[in-house]
Amino acid sequence: MTAGGNNDRFMSDINVTPFVDVMLVLLIIFMVTAPMMMQGVDVSLPETTSEPLNSEQEHLVITIDKDNKVYINDYQVTVDFLKEKLAKILEGRRDREVFLKADKDISYGTVVQVMAEIKGAGVEKLGMVTVPADFDKDSKTQKANQ
Repeated sequence: MTAGGNNDRFMSDINVTPFVDVMLVLLIIFMVTAPMMMQGVDVSLPETTSEPLNSEQEHLVITIDKDNKVYINDYQVTVDFLKEKLAKILEGRRDREVFLKADKDISYGTVVQVMAEIKGAGVEKLGMVTVPADFDKDSKTQKANQ
């Protein structure tokens, strides 16, 4: 008498768990990279050696271009009304997080003035957007380390 039964049978079912895992990983990758494909205001960002941000949702981005024009996402605003407009936009949001993209050729004073307006609107977290140091501007890809 054997306990536990006969374990010598072959299993004829297909295990689809690895296929589902791969598809979910691909779905997450495409969901994260899709917002990065959008075009916005053309800005020459400063270069740093920081890690990229993980983006799970569309963020509020303030952009200062080389002509000192200020944009909320893709809509141009004046610096005088930036605080008011941001306060109105942030009224309906749970997260009070904003990212700042500034052209590397504009003055430091302009960036600080815009940062003060952003903080004055009640923003809790202000992030600076930069480009990795080994980013090739013309081909929009990173250079290979040689």
